[in-house]
Amino acid sequence: MNRPALPPSALRLDQALQLLEHSGQAGLPGEPGSPAWLQGLIDALVELSSRDALTGLSNRRSFELALGREIDRVARSGEPALLLTMDIDHFKRVNDSYGHNAGDLVIKAVAGALLDCVRPMDLVARVGGEEFAIILPNCPSAFGETVAERVRRRVERMPVVVGPGQHIAVSVSIGGAFAPQWVRSTPALWVERADQQLYRAKALGRNVVQLEPAAVSLVSNDEKRLLFESTGFQDFE
Repeated sequence: MNRPALPPSALRLDQALQLLEHSGQAGLPGEPGSPAWLQGLIDALVELSSRDALTGLSNRRSFELALGREIDRVARSGEPALLLTMDIDHFKRVNDSYGHNAGDLVIKAVAGALLDCVRPMDLVARVGGEEFAIILPNCPSAFGETVAERVRRRVERMPVVVGPGQHIAVSVSIGGAFAPQWVRSTPALWVERADQQLYRAKALGRNVVQLEPAAVSLVSNDEKRLLFESTGFQDFE
């Protein structure tokens, strides 16, 4: 005897529950089908969509949304904020020498180390294969170098076990830039500034921190254009 086909909505609900189960999510509140249960399902799916599957960190989409919110906040309030971007040094060698499973272990270990170095208000994200970023709201320039160095040293001092008797020494290169205060900017420009410092850190031999000088507080031509457009002034230079 053929079983009646389930409606498409039931199939989608079943797929959503399977997705949550595979991700290790705990049971949902309330009775199945109740308003509390459905709200819990929605909340769990939203949370899952914002997380990197391997590390549990914020994913790139979540990072970009948070970056936009933070740069708008800095432009309005003038409070300092620091963006750190970083790569695991010579990560390709890990995959080539020990395999991709070892590479995954290294990525997860670095993710845990980054979380150990930040405040609850900070956002740590995996934005690429071996690429990470940290948004640090209300981080004065006097503390920027200290924070970035703490992250670098924490990773450097953390040997990663990738097999019986096998340990890998890991390091990261870090670049950083402060959001321009009281200036209308864009997430892309902020990331570009931090990445420029990351490239400098790599050029200096890796396992290095390079921050944009906060005292200079450079404003790019693009940011000047955004400022003039928002205020109605014209740049006659």
